[in-house]
Amino acid sequence: MADMTGQVALVTGGGRGIGAAISRRLAERGVRVAIGYSNSPDGAQKIADDYPGCSIHQGDIGKKEDCQRVVDEVLEQHGQLDVLVNNAGITADKMMHKMETDEWDSVIQVNLSGTFYLTRLAFLHMSERETGRIVNISSVIGEQGNMGQANYSAAKSGLFGLTMSVAQEAARKGVTVNCVAPGYIETDMTANVPDKVRDKIVSGIPMRRLGQPDEVARVVEFLADPDSIYITGQVYSVNGGMAM
Repeated sequence: MADMTGQVALVTGGGRGIGAAISRRLAERGVRVAIGYSNSPDGAQKIADDYPGCSIHQGDIGKKEDCQRVVDEVLEQHGQLDVLVNNAGITADKMMHKMETDEWDSVIQVNLSGTFYLTRLAFLHMSERETGRIVNISSVIGEQGNMGQANYSAAKSGLFGLTMSVAQEAARKGVTVNCVAPGYIETDMTANVPDKVRDKIVSGIPMRRLGQPDEVARVVEFLADPDSIYITGQVYSVNGGMAM
């Protein structure tokens, strides 16, 4: 792999779960990681303490003003932005006929619109330098759908089209745009799933287990590497064989 020492990456939702694994993997490559968080700074701060040169940034990516402020902070503090990982997301699960408008809007705003806001800002900077890596974190739910997650599924599916479209626009500027679609991963979110539901989920995974955050982070690291210049507009599934 290429030397990534001194590069700068912004990882949204980078202090917990998959995001934390991504932040740590990139930091171990010598990347200065700007770790985004929305509410609790504890996880982000722990990573920043463990890896000198990293920083933490609070913001609600569903608000374009916050996205602009966070990117401005990163550029002011680090001077450049080489990698953007759009990882942050929220859920508001409910059967479609019971779903309130604000529950639809909030999930779409954070999971899809927030990715658009940050991608646009990052691309403007990266295109001037004619280099950059953008990685969007989608989900197997965006590929298969799921009962009670019409909002989440729509947003995560929307990331596929956003990724492929922006990849076509960005290619001539030396900026790659790819997508990673994790399956069910061992995080705080899945830890709260009732045992019966968890067992049913695992029974539908050919590998018969949940994935680990670092198994997703390895793919993100690969796509963020400077040597991955000829890969763009692709979706990488990390789901133990759920969607073949």
